Amino acid sequence: MTVKVQREDFDVGAEIAALTAGRSDIGGVATFLGLVRDIAGDEEISAMTLEHYPGMTEKMLADIEAQALVRWPLDETLIIHRYGRLEPGDRIVLVVTASAHRKAALESCEFLIDWLKTRAPFWKLEETGQGEHWVEARESDDEAATRWNKTPAKAAQ
Repeated sequence: MTVKVQREDFDVGAEIAALTAGRSDIGGVATFLGLVRDIAGDEEISAMTLEHYPGMTEKMLADIEAQALVRWPLDETLIIHRYGRLEPGDRIVLVVTASAHRKAALESCEFLIDWLKTRAPFWKLEETGQGEHWVEARESDDEAATRWNKTPAKAAQ
């Protein structure tokens, strides 16, 4: 179980290979890779700067990861979230979950990204042709995360 908050880029294939190396008990691996888009609504984005509060951010990500471990029978998890100035096409976030069964891997990966999107303490500053502006929380992200508010017993296969 790993949480990384870092400025530097990451290699998705290498991260997954390291997570699953020597693990014949893992039957399913689910991933989510978030990238910087070049457009938001009707505005072109030239860059995005992600800021965070060191220490608090890692703790919150670890807490979110711990909640996934209570809900699903996971063998491994990985959350990598970048900060700093990123340009369109750059990788922002990687979430990887691994379990003996695909359903647990898939559901927990979706849970983690929904909760990261709404609960992780990152602030995003977008650079556009009209200047810079802070990104507001989206109601659609909050709605997606609300379905996880119940704490079910550990999911079976």
